[in-house]
Amino acid sequence: MNTGAPWPSPRQARARVLGIQTKLHRWAGEDEDRRFDDLFNLVADPAFLLVAWTRVRGNTGARSAGVDGHTARAIETGRGVEAFLGDLRADLKARTFQPQPVRERMIPKAGGKQRRLGIPTVRDRVVQAALKLVLEPIFEADFQSCSYGFRPNRRAQDAINEVHYLGSRSYEWVLEGDIEACFDNIDHTALLERVRRRVGDKRVLALVKAFLKAGILNELGDHEDTDAGTPQGGILSPLLANIALSVLDDHFADAWETTMATRVDRCRRRRHGQPTYRLVRYADDFVVLVSGQRAHAEMLRSEVAAVLARIGLRLSAHKTTIVHIDEGFEFLGFRIQRRRQAGSTKRYVYTYPSKKALAAVFDKVRTLTRRTANPNLSVLLHRLNAVLRGWCNYFRHAASKRTFCYLDAFSWRRVTQWLRKRHPGVSWKALHRRYLPGWRPAADGVTLFMPQKVTVSRDRYRGANIPTPWAQAAPGA
Repeated sequence: MNTGAPWPSPRQARARVLGIQTKLHRWAGEDEDRRFDDLFNLVADPAFLLVAWTRVRGNTGARSAGVDGHTARAIETGRGVEAFLGDLRADLKARTFQPQPVRERMIPKAGGKQRRLGIPTVRDRVVQAALKLVLEPIFEADFQSCSYGFRPNRRAQDAINEVHYLGSRSYEWVLEGDIEACFDNIDHTALLERVRRRVGDKRVLALVKAFLKAGILNELGDHEDTDAGTPQGGILSPLLANIALSVLDDHFADAWETTMATRVDRCRRRRHGQPTYRLVRYADDFVVLVSGQRAHAEMLRSEVAAVLARIGLRLSAHKTTIVHIDEGFEFLGFRIQRRRQAGSTKRYVYTYPSKKALAAVFDKVRTLTRRTANPNLSVLLHRLNAVLRGWCNYFRHAASKRTFCYLDAFSWRRVTQWLRKRHPGVSWKALHRRYLPGWRPAADGVTLFMPQKVTVSRDRYRGANIPTPWAQAAPGA
């Protein structure tokens, strides 16, 4: 591209990026052995950098600064976006760009544990986003349909639908896999080897390696080297994790295609006492559903552990369990269990919001409804409605109606208690007249969201027929 050419408009940039992505995806799909040797120029292309900036600026994390102390907004109001991207592109073209260490923040997890979150600089985030724009359509042509996490047009509900579909058939034993500190322990050598299968451009490979080795500036101000793992928080990290974990997807896909792909194959295996099995994975959370006996699931545990060892990962001995579908198990916040249908003798697989997920949203409601947490009722309702609406939308395709009613009653009670604490000298009758028209808390035109009114319905099962954005764009590209 002409280096003196003006920067494209956002619309022109999006159209150019989509067109190139569509071609990369098509070429990768047509030849599974093809290696792409000239990708670095795309990473430094003004259109890719502009689209990358737009995505970085639109993220909530744009308000957080990296080790250099700069935020996206400060760049906009200071030197300007075009000057920032122009200097960044010049550094990329001159091969002088070097990623800086990520700023560490520890995020609380359930059970008192903490998860490490890495915050890259804005410069690094833009380059990572440009790298992802280039690499994602290539590797999406290779990824298996059993993987759902952090992939375009795919979501957690698709993974739950797949588990529900298989569990409703003869897949009764479930291996619940838990990988110990997955994002922190991925072997860099094994990961880069998988990237090299598709990428022959040494400049892109060097850039990916530089991000992996950039290091961490911990909360004490000390620099730590990163000899393994992909720090969570980086835009490129989910894609790199999927590339690494695709070794597990490929293993199960190869086993299915070679020995279980047809009904005749599966019947033959059952006659000989052999199992059939399927993998469903969402990022580092996965389950293996087995049609056979418990002993078969036990053997698959060892098989999975051996496959993960290739990329430096291992299963948690305590959290990796084997259960029958009648006992039920938890996956992605859902409780999945086969139970007898009320009023009949038939048994069906049901999905419910898990107790842990319900406890988590209760904690959020409690936090928001503390007496000093919000300045007035309007602000409280805005924040609370966002939490309730998002949680209900996530679980509205499960058997959630009773849970939604319970959550509705709990949130209503917490808000009314908040009102009484904030107005200790006001009678209940006056509070009701002023803040509870129709018995629903309301202020400034905002009314408390009603979870019990959310429609519950079974989501459409899409199976392997989930198109990529580039396949959809292909006819017009």
